[in-house]
Parts: sequence; C-alpha cells; structure tokens
Amino acid sequence: MVRIMVTLTQLRNKVIGHHVYGELYGCDPDLLSNEEYLARVVKEAAEIGGFTLLDVKAWKINPGVSVVGIVLESHITIHTWPEYEFASVDVYTCGSRGDPYKSFNYIVEKLRAKYYKVRYSSRNYEEKDEG
Repeated sequence: MVRIMVTLTQLRNKVIGHHVYGELYGCDPDLLSNEEYLARVVKEAAEIGGFTLLDVKAWKINPGVSVVGIVLESHITIHTWPEYEFASVDVYTCGSRGDPYKSFNYIVEKLRAKYYKVRYSSRNYEEKDEG
C-alpha cells in the first residue's frame, strides 16, 4: 500500500489532490444492488478516511446503483454492475486532510470483493520549479 506523505516538494503545490480509484471484482451481487447499504458504506468510508461528509445521493439504475458522497475535501463514488459482480470506486480528495486509501480499502472490504485493482493519481497543481 502506498502512503500519502507531505514532502518538501508538496510545499510548492498550489493545490494538493489525491485520487485513489479502482475496480472491484467478484463482489456480492446482493450488496451491489442495495441502494441503502451502499449509501451507508459511503458514509462510513468518509468517516474512516477522516473526511467531512456533506451529503450522499444514491440512484437505483436497475440492476445497479450509483452513489455519490460529497465530502468537504471532494468526493467518494461507487458505481455497481451486480450482473457482473463488479463495482468501480473513486475517492478524490483536495488537500492533505484524510486518507483516501483507508476509504477505498473499507469499500473493498464491505463489498466483499474477491480481488481488485487500485490506482493513484496526483491531482496537484504544481508550480514550476524556477531553480
């Protein structure tokens, strides 16, 4: 697991952004179809990651569900395809507060994924080093 650490390089960033995202395979299809359960998972993932939850919206898109959690720091999303036992997950944060990996890993656990792929992308606005 990659840890997010503030370095001297980050001190030159105007905007710090961390985007942890991935695909979950072999998930429990009953959970992937449960709008209320998935909304609760997003709420809990925000708390576990150390984020400030502002709102959660969920939509049943038969047979799947889309959930968007708006956090003060940015967002957490889950999109599901129960017919394929598949979900995609995004945890995007602005600033150095919180740990998006904790939120992502919590979602993996709660959806009972048999395996998953996770990626990280820096979403920083970096000032050009003039030195």
